[in-house]
Amino acid sequence: MGGLARLEYRGYDSAGIALVTDDRSRVATAKKAGKLARLAEALEETPLPAGTAAIGHTRWATHGPPTDANAHPHLAAGGRIAVIHNGIIENHGPLRDELAAQGIDFLSDTDTEVAGHLLGSLVESGLSLADAMRSAARRLEGAFTLLAVDASDPHTVVGARRNSPLVVGLGEGENFLGSDVVAFIEHTRSALELGQDEVVEITPDSVTVTDTHGNPVSREPYHVDWDAAAAEKGGFATFMDKEIHDQPAAVADTLRGRVDDQGRLKLDEGIVDEYVLKSIDKIIVIACGTAAYAGQVARYAIEHWTRVPVEVELAHEFRYRDPIVSVKTLVVAVSQSGETMDTIMAVRHAQQQGATVIGIVNAQGSTIAREADAVLYTRAGPEIAVASTKAFLAQITAGYLLGIYLADLRGNKFPDEIDALLRELDEIPAKIQRVLDTAAPIREVARSMADERTVLFLGRHVGFPVAMEGALKLKELAYIHAEGFAAGELKHGPIALVEQDQPVFVVVPSPRGRESLHSKVLSNVQEVRARGARTLVIAEEGDTVAADHAAHVFYVPSAPVLMTPLLSVIPLQIFALELASAKGYDVDQPRNLAKSVTVE
Repeated sequence: MGGLARLEYRGYDSAGIALVTDDRSRVATAKKAGKLARLAEALEETPLPAGTAAIGHTRWATHGPPTDANAHPHLAAGGRIAVIHNGIIENHGPLRDELAAQGIDFLSDTDTEVAGHLLGSLVESGLSLADAMRSAARRLEGAFTLLAVDASDPHTVVGARRNSPLVVGLGEGENFLGSDVVAFIEHTRSALELGQDEVVEITPDSVTVTDTHGNPVSREPYHVDWDAAAAEKGGFATFMDKEIHDQPAAVADTLRGRVDDQGRLKLDEGIVDEYVLKSIDKIIVIACGTAAYAGQVARYAIEHWTRVPVEVELAHEFRYRDPIVSVKTLVVAVSQSGETMDTIMAVRHAQQQGATVIGIVNAQGSTIAREADAVLYTRAGPEIAVASTKAFLAQITAGYLLGIYLADLRGNKFPDEIDALLRELDEIPAKIQRVLDTAAPIREVARSMADERTVLFLGRHVGFPVAMEGALKLKELAYIHAEGFAAGELKHGPIALVEQDQPVFVVVPSPRGRESLHSKVLSNVQEVRARGARTLVIAEEGDTVAADHAAHVFYVPSAPVLMTPLLSVIPLQIFALELASAKGYDVDQPRNLAKSVTVE
């Protein structure tokens, strides 16, 4: 149950387990709709017998509502076979019809049960569980990770993977399968990632990997560089609060060890020919959600430092609009999990067009990390809360490192300028800590606003994506209307939303450097105040003018303009966390969401 608890961030509509026991004719199962706690309560009342092999699942509903019947595992072959599944079986309709014609009755609305009965029919025809899995995988279409056990094979679990994550944990006298290493990190930190269309068979003493035709596949294990304690709350009430406080370390770890013996920045893995990077004429960042906002922040810095045009594309729209991509295009794929299906498919499309792809990911051995030409790991450690915080800052930091790397490689910056940028980045973790240490006022204000029904966010330049990220956090956690606007757009329509006492967050640029933007944003503050808005201002320390325009002002330390998002977003994260907590909501597991979106 501990492994399932650590995986519940991936889905918490229902949960279930299956055990292979002394009964060689039927697998023992228990499953419940709702969060894992409901399953735990049911097992306390009616415990399952001891088992020799087990599979478990926490579900994010795709086919069929979250009910007991639709919860995984699903049984087949008279209860002999149990199956769990992540992903979507796209050809479940014709397969269901085919199996129904054979006299099989379906007890759920799920595509998973279709895959289970297909597997069960193959086992009943005389195939071993592993051979049946290989045969079934060849027939299934879509994205899936399937795990199965057979009551007649007491020490074996078989899994298959296509376009959905599956990791093997390598223990001593025990082996594990999981969609994330957090599932088994308390038992082993040695893991190997399965590739596309591969099947794995584990016993306590062996791991066998093949392709779906039975050909052996060799996979190299890797070491997970964090332990089980990193996936615990560490004394905080919620994972999200802990992860907000992890941000100084997340940024510092993302920066650490990036300079080689010659003082040059380096990528983590994979080799991209310097000639290729020197010849690029366009950069496209592809990502979804918070990762896309991280890409939008990084865009300002990369363009400024490299003078190469940068586009930021939502991954799920990218390949459907016939984008202009060539061998001179660098595509940067940003994903915390490295398993975001929309982003994976966009990566593959870009590579088919000849583009070079660099991944910015957090999860070692993930699909994007393996399929990209090179990777920058963010090293943020496990992020359990569904709404991203520390991964966002680490992604921005990695984007900045990539920009500095390209500027150095292409000769856009002198060595002393590169050194100055790296020194400025090195100062950021301590400044993040200062924001965290002075967060009591934003927490107090958030608690006082628990009854608000809508909050607007304004920003300009790098403050614009920060405003959108602040709005997203509030939507995710507090379930209220929140929207981020470019401050300059205010008078082109959105100001119509402003009425008496309307809360409006404003990310105010530094008065240093881009003074015109500072004054323009303060003019926007005046415009909404004149219409009765309650203004909450994020400003740089020492900006007394901003305080004159605010009902509440929250200060962050001074930093170079392009690096201010690493500081100004933190009060917005804390505000969303505290307001949602005041409303009594579960900030770690917001409704309808899952951490890693592994379906298109």
